[in-house]
Amino acid sequence: MEMTMRWYGSKFDTVTLKQIRQIAGVTGVITTLYDVPAGEAWTADAIRDMKAEVEASGLHISGIESVNVHEDIKTGGGERDKYIENYIETLENLGKEGIRLVCYNFMPVFDWTRSELARIRPDGSTVLAYDQEAVDKIVPEKMFESISGDMNGTVMPGWEPERMARVKELFSQYENVDEEKLFNNLKYFLEAIMPVCNKYDIKMAIHPDDPAWSVFGLPRIITNKANILRMMKMVDDVHNGVTFCSGSYGTNSENDLPDMIHALKGRIHFAHVRNLKFNSQSDFEEAAHLSSDGSFDMYEIMKALYDTGFTGPIRPDHGRMIWDETAMPGYGLYDRALGASYLNGLWEAIEKNNR
Repeated sequence: MEMTMRWYGSKFDTVTLKQIRQIAGVTGVITTLYDVPAGEAWTADAIRDMKAEVEASGLHISGIESVNVHEDIKTGGGERDKYIENYIETLENLGKEGIRLVCYNFMPVFDWTRSELARIRPDGSTVLAYDQEAVDKIVPEKMFESISGDMNGTVMPGWEPERMARVKELFSQYENVDEEKLFNNLKYFLEAIMPVCNKYDIKMAIHPDDPAWSVFGLPRIITNKANILRMMKMVDDVHNGVTFCSGSYGTNSENDLPDMIHALKGRIHFAHVRNLKFNSQSDFEEAAHLSSDGSFDMYEIMKALYDTGFTGPIRPDHGRMIWDETAMPGYGLYDRALGASYLNGLWEAIEKNNR
């Protein structure tokens, strides 16, 4: 495996490439063209400029997170073929630059949902948190207003102001879309892009829904073992794979994370490894990465990845805000750096035990 960090680009991220380069064991970044709207094709020049900037720092691009999927593709709207063609053009341009991994999601409207961005934990750190009771009281059109004050002046993925201004319109597009139709639209999309993925050996790694259940009545399908195996079988190509996010699948306590990793052997192309602390079945908060701070056995998760021969990039996921840092919630430097070191330590121990 390769340890990486997510980086949003020098115009948007409070963490610098120089800082990432100094985290022991981190050799690559998972990045994106953050200012390109969903549906627009990424130009070859923009990709080359992004690649050159990363490589000048002594790192390399290990993958893209994300090339966002336009809502017309998810809903089967009238212009989905146009947006799929743009997506194929983006993949073609990435492939020509030797970029072989793309993380994406197929979540309606919201890429992820949290009721709080700065819940205070007993140690004084602040974290992202979700409380179903609080979410149930929120009017979807007011969702952005409920959390925007805790964004620390940053723009968070999936919650861009111009996008959130269209929430009511976006919801209306899903009035006749249920889980079955969403599955069919995902199949249509994957079948259309697989030829270019095979041409350039680009591994598509779908990110699970976060949390792993319906929110505001919107359909969600990448939520559990049965659904993800269905997706693998409906487009049975090694390039149709998974981002295994322990924090997203783990929101549903019925998901056995190590078992899912074994079931997806050979189709996990990317891993987000993080911990959650459950206060109840419907109230959870982000935790430090180590097992004792949350509800997951991080050793068993990493061991399952090792035992199944995982060789792709891993990144520490959402971190706590610690040491008075001000950054994009979940994406500060300090706690994620600690997380990367912890995960590297687990991997080394597992590797040596298996010798």
